[in-house]
Amino acid sequence: MSAAPLTFYSFPLSGHAHRVALMLSLLNVPHQRVDVDLRGGEQKRPAFLALNAFGQVPVIDDNGTVVADSNAILVYLATRYGGQAWLPSDPAGAAAVQRWLSVAAGPLAYGPATARLITVFGATHDADTTMARAHALLKVMNGELSDRDFLTGSTPTIADVACYAYVSHAPEGNVSLADYPHVRAWLDRIENLPGFVPMARTAAGLQAA
Repeated sequence: MSAAPLTFYSFPLSGHAHRVALMLSLLNVPHQRVDVDLRGGEQKRPAFLALNAFGQVPVIDDNGTVVADSNAILVYLATRYGGQAWLPSDPAGAAAVQRWLSVAAGPLAYGPATARLITVFGATHDADTTMARAHALLKVMNGELSDRDFLTGSTPTIADVACYAYVSHAPEGNVSLADYPHVRAWLDRIENLPGFVPMARTAAGLQAA
């Protein structure tokens, strides 16, 4: 009897969930997606809290192995299905990836991701402060990508997967990418990877009709 396919608990407009959707597609991992009704509060009900006590998507259930948190899931998928192609095991390479996972959980979350929360979901944050954080991050990223194709070097890693969605969708949060040509080129390279899948875009912020 074959193992059950991996189950991926998602929400279509979540950049955190898109990290997992993108990684699953890049690695060609068979799976079934279950969309969680965040607006209806499904993530706070006992059945979902049994999967993730923090009440957040994404979560995966890989034939009984349950992993929550998008970056943790990226580490799991790369280790389980992708090997060193996506997560180097040498000390310097592993540290370089971890640096950008920390960026994804810090400056990216509190900059571009939060800016998008304001416009797409009506979150109450200070827009000026959030946009300043976003542009400070993008300036650093643009500089670092000026001499490399991907965040840690010449080949993509889970660092790129972790950072892609919220940078790509920054304009939805009124954060323009016009001044960051190396960032835009990096986004294009990710979007041309075999197996790339996009995240649904919204008509918000700079992308409003």
